[in-house]
Amino acid sequence: MKPIEALDLGIAGNGKIYRNLSVRHLVQEALQNGEGTLSDTGALIVETGKYTGRSPDDKFIVDAPSVHDEIAWGKINVPISVERFESIKGKMLAYLQNKKLYVFDGLAGADRKYTQKFRIVNELASQNLFIHQLLIRPSAEELEAFNPDYTIYAAPGFSCIPEIDGTHSEAAIIINYETREVLIAGSRYSGEIKKSVFSVMNYVLPKMGVLPMHCSANIDDQGNSTVFFGLSGTGKTTLSADPSKMLIGDDEHGWSPDGVFNVEGGCYAKCIGLKEENEPEIFNAVRFGTLLENVVTDENGTPDYDDGSLTENTRAGYPIHYIPNAELSGKGGIPKTIIFLTADAFGVLPPISKLDNNAAMYHFVSGYTSKLAGTERGITEPVTTFSTLFGAPFFPMDASVYAEMLGEKLRETGANVFLVNTGWCGGAAGDVPRMKLKFTRAMVTAAINGQLNQVEYEKDEIFNLFIPKSCPEVPSEILNPKNLWKDEASYLAQDNALAAKFAENFEKKYPDMPENIKNAGPKKN
Repeated sequence: MKPIEALDLGIAGNGKIYRNLSVRHLVQEALQNGEGTLSDTGALIVETGKYTGRSPDDKFIVDAPSVHDEIAWGKINVPISVERFESIKGKMLAYLQNKKLYVFDGLAGADRKYTQKFRIVNELASQNLFIHQLLIRPSAEELEAFNPDYTIYAAPGFSCIPEIDGTHSEAAIIINYETREVLIAGSRYSGEIKKSVFSVMNYVLPKMGVLPMHCSANIDDQGNSTVFFGLSGTGKTTLSADPSKMLIGDDEHGWSPDGVFNVEGGCYAKCIGLKEENEPEIFNAVRFGTLLENVVTDENGTPDYDDGSLTENTRAGYPIHYIPNAELSGKGGIPKTIIFLTADAFGVLPPISKLDNNAAMYHFVSGYTSKLAGTERGITEPVTTFSTLFGAPFFPMDASVYAEMLGEKLRETGANVFLVNTGWCGGAAGDVPRMKLKFTRAMVTAAINGQLNQVEYEKDEIFNLFIPKSCPEVPSEILNPKNLWKDEASYLAQDNALAAKFAENFEKKYPDMPENIKNAGPKKN
């Protein structure tokens, strides 16, 4: 634990700087600093205070001359001036003077052809532990010659002054692609560090011919990879956690000419409602070296995963080797199957359908799922949710850049793309039960195994989807939603309503999208 005094971080003063401490030492430091406590299994438990999740309204991108024309500026990618960035940075580094700091040198991108080196400077040992476990840990040889591509400064104790700094609150997450720096102020929520790395990679990887993806991925014993896109509640984690396959990663990947690779070296799992019988891999990963955020425990340190009193967004961060069926290389072959997951509360999307390449790009850009009536005050009918590329907050460039890359990958590889509705079919949510998981698993398995390449399809003209007429281990009558609706007029009304919402979203967000993608979406009848 000998501190490194001379590490050049641009921070003056005589504070102790600890670089690349072991997990044991980081946990010890966090406990000594009063940052948290240990659970009964040895996990480090912390509370993140005011910020228990990402703060998208506090995220900015520096509007530097060299990147101005590359960024899709708007409500998500909000500009901040170079001058204000430099001012905030100067004050943050002054705040960090003479403090004990923790530095982790880590890698993003398991395929070393595309790896980016990140240096993370933390005020908190617990956050340094988190990013140590979430990024790829370099070898001794890689550390010896380590020269960071990007540097992230995370100072939760530093508060911005909105009236002076031009921020929205005391918190700020600011990415400067020109100087290759990230500032994270005012938030103890570790996910801001993880997603800042991802946001950087989503800018860097396309320039290297790699499609960045907000998805999970697994690999079979033949080397075939499958990727799963989907927003919260659609079953991405559940369906990719297949005991017959190896998990490449659960959240962030790149698709290169050689195959799929994990951007990370760890997992950041939601813990609310966690039960060993349902998710044994995650449950058993909560041990020494894991960081638990905002999980309530009893007097013996036993977590109560059903307690959401601090937040519903309770989290566990741990290295991927804590998962027994992890593919530790972080790499897989060329994907043969792409799964887009949605939970359609309107009940009109088929439980599984095949997309042609243009429709695949359309749905990739749209990123659709739905909230349910009654889940929020004032919501009396299903509410559509569209998140560009299934991860809108993290993609700095125009959506067409990523969509056209996907289209190129599909043309080159011939990969099959399926839209899987894990929500409701044959009636709106509340009127009919949700699609049975056993049927969804059977459909996904048939898609991956190539069995759905051998069956007949019928076209849904409104949504431009191809619906299989049969699927192994799935009753044929549930495959087409219009056959399940008791009232055809109600079905057509819901079908047209959802198609109109797709069209409205697309016209509003992507007016300059290429015509082949624009025309591949739903058509109101």
